[in-house]
Amino acid sequence: MKNFDRNDFLDMVVYQIYPRSFCDGNGDGIGDIKGIISKLDYLKDLGVNAVWLSPCYKSPKYDNGYDVSDYRDIDPDYGTLDDMKRLISELHKRGIKLITDFVANHTSSEHKWFKEAKKSKDNPYHDYYIWEKTPPTKWTCCFGGSAWEYNEETGEYYLHSFAVQQPDLNWKNPKVREEMRSVVDFWLDLGVDGFRCDVLDYIGKNYATDHMHGDPSMHAYINELFGRDKLSRIFTVGECQSDEKDIREICGEDRGELTTVFQFEHFGVGRKDRWIKYPFAFDDVKNILSKWQYFSAKNGLLYTLFTDNHDQPYFISRTGNDREYRYECATMYAAMFYLLKGIPFIYQGQEFGSASPEYPSIDYYDDIETRNYYAYQEKAKEYPRYEVMNQVRFGSRDNSRHPVAWSEDEKTGYGFGSEKTWLPLNSRAKEINLERDKKSEKSVIGFYKKLLAYRKSSEVIRRGDFKELSADGEGNKGCFVFERSLGEKKVVVAVNFDREQTIELPVNEEEYKFIMSNNPAYKPFNKQFSAFDVAVYEKTK
Repeated sequence: MKNFDRNDFLDMVVYQIYPRSFCDGNGDGIGDIKGIISKLDYLKDLGVNAVWLSPCYKSPKYDNGYDVSDYRDIDPDYGTLDDMKRLISELHKRGIKLITDFVANHTSSEHKWFKEAKKSKDNPYHDYYIWEKTPPTKWTCCFGGSAWEYNEETGEYYLHSFAVQQPDLNWKNPKVREEMRSVVDFWLDLGVDGFRCDVLDYIGKNYATDHMHGDPSMHAYINELFGRDKLSRIFTVGECQSDEKDIREICGEDRGELTTVFQFEHFGVGRKDRWIKYPFAFDDVKNILSKWQYFSAKNGLLYTLFTDNHDQPYFISRTGNDREYRYECATMYAAMFYLLKGIPFIYQGQEFGSASPEYPSIDYYDDIETRNYYAYQEKAKEYPRYEVMNQVRFGSRDNSRHPVAWSEDEKTGYGFGSEKTWLPLNSRAKEINLERDKKSEKSVIGFYKKLLAYRKSSEVIRRGDFKELSADGEGNKGCFVFERSLGEKKVVVAVNFDREQTIELPVNEEEYKFIMSNNPAYKPFNKQFSAFDVAVYEKTK
């Protein structure tokens, strides 16, 4: 057995499954573990070797599973613990790792700990949560309203960074830390290969600040959780709203904290906040990616490569043209992100060009954040109702949570497994589904499979250094040209944005070979690029 090298994680391609919307194995309108198992060969064929599974734990689902009522059992909507054991086994048979979601900052208000904690100040579980006689801060919870909720039984307020039904755990309490270590060990013993850690930077609190996350105390807590010798080989990725200093400290190889974190700066492109559109340029995305490529290399960090997840509308809908140029934008962004150095993360449906739906009213939305925002606007009347609905259609988390459209069969919910579903089927499912995409001359999944196969075959792409070639000068706007190198081996990637233009490339037919493009009409070694064209070249001499 070779010595462990955490750079081996650069060989991973991770696929995120939002279980409620992935595939319905029993026809009840809700995705489940049996449905996931039925699609594992599809994931293997796509080129995936790791799955990030959003929460399947027991939960009343005020926040769709991120409010956990039992960390050691599976919610009946998704199956049983035996189903989960079978999923782990079937994944491993195919050489696919399982990264399970770990919700450490808060529990459900239905968790037995909180049910006991709210009874009295003397209850042994009371100090598992954060209580104050009067709110010591004016913190606002992430879903709107005060972060402090009154509990009549004890005459105190408890802290909830998110929904009222998601009380924050008190990580200052050693018993809480011991409980959460035990949860981690439970799932490792079942065979999971790592953890995606939900809002992990929120476990450190400081009342003297104007925000609820990022206090330095979190580092000791994370180290106590994952810095143990037996956990040194597992993969951990944190959802952390952290600055560069925090990221160096959380992810430094000698820190004993996390393998990596998600970096969200590019998610701010094209909007003022979640709901409000804002003018942007594709160069904004390029500049952010280059910045973090250089930062990661300088600090010896692993970087995450992703455009989509369960908390965001599809990237091509927010920062692209998901109508006339849906194929081109989807494939351009795939090359732009997944040919960089880092660990690719693909969100379900993204690989065949899924885009945000369009619905006429709030009745089509389930997300607690969306409904809270709409209710607030109904009272505040900051915008007319039609504009609020435009904002919801633009920013709601539900935009990427609709059931996956696997086929053209409307009677089976476009292959999801049921026609009546927990959340309405995507309004564009007839237009955008896997079966139709596979038959298209411009197939997004066809490009994805080719791209991921090339990434798997190329050590230069997986482990080589990054250098931007389009950083300086007026003539380099509107494109992203970069080089990946490993010793004498080089790969040049040219990504054009939303206008036709000439791009000077440092390649020639004597020294380079053409690898791929997303445009069948692109002529190798041609400097003329159409909108959203991609071209990849590999040095041969």
